[in-house]
Amino acid sequence: MTDLDHLRQDLLGSIEAASGLEAVEAIRIHALGKQGAVTGLLKTLGGMSPEERQETGPRIHGLREAVTEALAARKSTLERLAMDARLASETLDMTLPVDALAPGTVHPVSQVMDELAEIFADLGFAVATGPEIEDDWHNFTALNIPETHPARAMHDTFYLAGEHEQPMVLRTHTSPVQIRAMKAAGGEKPIRIIAPGRTYRSDSDATHTPMFHQVEGLVIDKGITLGHLKWTLETFLKAFFERDDIVLRLRPSYFPFTEPSAEVDVGFSVVNGKRVIGGSEGWMEVLGSGMVHRKVIEAGGYDPDKWQGFAFGCGIDRLAMLKYGMDDLRAFFDGDLRWLKHYGFSALDVPTLSGGVGA
Repeated sequence: MTDLDHLRQDLLGSIEAASGLEAVEAIRIHALGKQGAVTGLLKTLGGMSPEERQETGPRIHGLREAVTEALAARKSTLERLAMDARLASETLDMTLPVDALAPGTVHPVSQVMDELAEIFADLGFAVATGPEIEDDWHNFTALNIPETHPARAMHDTFYLAGEHEQPMVLRTHTSPVQIRAMKAAGGEKPIRIIAPGRTYRSDSDATHTPMFHQVEGLVIDKGITLGHLKWTLETFLKAFFERDDIVLRLRPSYFPFTEPSAEVDVGFSVVNGKRVIGGSEGWMEVLGSGMVHRKVIEAGGYDPDKWQGFAFGCGIDRLAMLKYGMDDLRAFFDGDLRWLKHYGFSALDVPTLSGGVGA
C-alpha cells in the first residue's frame, strides 16, 4: 500500500510539474503505456488471491483513473496557455489593404439586352417574355408557317420526345411571344413590345450556334404603315450604334408571318481596314422586318380589317458583334475568363440614353 501511495504521489507530482505537451506525453507512456508502471500493476491482479484482489484492485484502478484525469487536465491547461501566448504575440494590422478580388463583368449579350430595353422603352415599347419550350401552334402554325415549310424540318428544329397533345419544340425564334401578347390583349388594345430571349436551332459554325439570342419587335394599332416601320428601325439603329449617319436600305424579301416583307441593310464605312457601321460605302444585312400578315393578326385574336401592324427581328449576338468588334460567335459561349474580361462590362455601366448606351 505504501508503494502505491508513493507511486501515486510521484506520478501526480510529475504531471503537475510538466512544462510542455511533450513532457505530458512522456509521463503518459511511462505510466499507462504497454510497459508502464500502472499497466504493470494491473497485470499483477491476475496472480493474486481473491482476498488480495478485492483489497488491492480498487486502489490500482483508482490510481489509473487519477493519472488519466490528471494527464487530461494538464494537457488542457498547457494548450490554453499556448493559445494565450500565441494570441498575445500575434497581431492583425487592420490598416493593411485587403487583397483585391477579381471583379466580374457583365456579358456583352446581357449588356446589349439592357441597351435594347432602354432604347425601345424610350420609344414606348414594353418588354415581353414567353416560354422557351413551345408548342407547335405558337411556334409555327399561328405564325403562318405551313407544315411543309423547311423551318419545321428536323435539321432546323429541336423537337421534344414524349407524349403531348401537339408537338413540342425548343422555340426557333421569339415570335411566339407576339402571338401570346396579342392573345393576352384580347384583340382590343394597341401593342408595342419587344421580345428578347434565347432561341434554338440545329446549326453550328463561326456565325451560328445551336442556342442564340434574338429580339423581335411588334406593333399592332390602327393605321400602321411601312413608314412607321422604317422610322422605328432607323431611330433604333441610330441610338444603338450611337451614330447619326446611319443609312438604311430595305430589300423585298419573304417571311411567312409578314407581307410585304423586307430585309434591312445598314450602310457601313471602312476605317483602318475594318468595317464600321455608318456611312454608305457598303451594305450589311442586320435584320428582317415587314407588315404583320393578316393570318397572324387573326391568330392573335385581332380583326385584320381594323388592325394593322409591323414586326422585326434580329440576332442580339450579331448586334453585339457588330457594335463591339467580335468576330466569332462561338466565343460568346466558351466561358473563357480572358475573353469575358476583355469584352465584358462593369456592373456599374448601366446603359442609359442620356449617358450613352455604349458608355
